[in-house]
Amino acid sequence: MEQHSTAAGNRSTTAHGGRPASADTRAGNRTAPPTFGVEEEFFVVDPRTRGILSRGSEVLADARLADGRPTGEFSRAQVEANTPVCDGAGEALRSLRAAREEFGRSAGAAGLSVVASGTPVLGDPASALVSEDRRYTRIAAHVGALREALVVCGCHVHVGIPDRETAVAVSDHLRRWLPFLLAVSANSPFHAGRDTGYASWRTVTWNRLPSAGPPPLLRSPAEHDRIVRALADTGAILDQHMVYWDIRPSDHLPTLEIRVGDVAATAEEALLLACLTRGLAAGALTDVHRGVPAPDIPDHALRAAVWRAARDGLEGVVPDPLTGEALPGASAADRLLHAALPGLLTNGDADLTASLLDRVRVSGTGAARQRAVHARRGSLADVVDHLVAETREGLA
Repeated sequence: MEQHSTAAGNRSTTAHGGRPASADTRAGNRTAPPTFGVEEEFFVVDPRTRGILSRGSEVLADARLADGRPTGEFSRAQVEANTPVCDGAGEALRSLRAAREEFGRSAGAAGLSVVASGTPVLGDPASALVSEDRRYTRIAAHVGALREALVVCGCHVHVGIPDRETAVAVSDHLRRWLPFLLAVSANSPFHAGRDTGYASWRTVTWNRLPSAGPPPLLRSPAEHDRIVRALADTGAILDQHMVYWDIRPSDHLPTLEIRVGDVAATAEEALLLACLTRGLAAGALTDVHRGVPAPDIPDHALRAAVWRAARDGLEGVVPDPLTGEALPGASAADRLLHAALPGLLTNGDADLTASLLDRVRVSGTGAARQRAVHARRGSLADVVDHLVAETREGLA
């Protein structure tokens, strides 16, 4: 969950991929790769009990990031890192790795650990203290017991888009690919001491919020604003920043934020999600400029496909909400990569992304690896230790 206070504008050069459009783009050169940035949220855990602890402020107090900014999150059991605005994958990967290394160091200095998991494996999220921020305390009071749904960790990719009308149009084009992106990034099978039966329990618990989940087909900024006003009129949101759709245009930067992924277990998988997302967005930008209409996928079909992807991950079935096909995970990965390929070629990320995706196919998604560790001895403490190591050391 991203903090949207009056200070949010100070982050225009961090994570959001929101530098002004280049001169070439303004002049009509639509092939320039969009900038991008990545936000990652992490849990703070007790190395002894492996449960989450509301001591994120201690990690943040000592963390020093050279090219990003550490911040707090909704609960004090979470911390967040943001890359700078990036032009290329190498720059993003260096920042992702450096942030994880620095959080690991600062947590260790405080006798703590930091883990990248979409939900807390051990510990009670309902007991996590809300951060000392006026807006977060208002949200907690507003949503009541649903505040537990906010104690989750995601990976948010921001892609630079030249204007709001284009951002809305790109959002419409990207809706189809939400189940695919979720399946690749699934990394939250365990929650508060139990196996949930899902690959991404974060998605299920997060989507209980009335303004979360796949966005509707928008068609125009005016329709976007109409829907947001309706959410506010019902009291479902306190303000427009509580629109937690899986894809949402920024209201203060020239970006589109794609929020469907669990926080990745490793920096390499965070980069994979970012490259796939930027590739899809670059391809969608081309379609928008050519006047290709976005597919009219019914909301119920898209929500059902996202639910199935959250349950199965890449190891099961991923429905294509446009065609209705129930795709095996391997076929879904192929279709996702093929869809992103034109944009990946424009961005220069095609070979890297294909290589990273192959590594995930071989090793399994974060959710599959968590379950494999648990299967050895039935120990959730082992799972947390595994996550601590992967968060720090990366993908084998």
